[in-house]
Amino acid sequence: MSRPPLPPFTAETAARKARMAEDAWNSRDPERVSLAYTPDSWWRNRSEFLIGRPAIVEFLRRKWRHELDYRLIKEVWAFTGDHIAARFAYEWRDASDAWFRSHGNEQWAFDADGLMRRREASINDLPITEGGRLFHWPQGPRPADHPGLGELGL
Repeated sequence: MSRPPLPPFTAETAARKARMAEDAWNSRDPERVSLAYTPDSWWRNRSEFLIGRPAIVEFLRRKWRHELDYRLIKEVWAFTGDHIAARFAYEWRDASDAWFRSHGNEQWAFDADGLMRRREASINDLPITEGGRLFHWPQGPRPADHPGLGELGL
């Protein structure tokens, strides 16, 4: 299975890859998201380590049961060859209606078919008020005219 754009990445293809990942994660569909990764993909997410699509699917199911009203924005930080570094922020609320903005960085490594074979994510959560939210759009992909992280001052 091929997942264009394929490495080696350019500024344009790295940005497109990051936006495709953002759109998939904003779908909150674990099975859809998992298809962007190799069957044996290796992940570090915060302090959790995962290997393979079934583990990714279960992780994302658990994540989105806890992180309600999830909205994510990703931006490329750097790229070279088959690697992309991205920064991101997402907003969510917990079951008690407490709101958070989570900030993080990811390092991605891709195979020749454009599937991510490795993902390492470091993430910090910041409590925010509902009035302090910046990510306002219906569930699903971020609209093209919604500001990115830089425009939002994040």
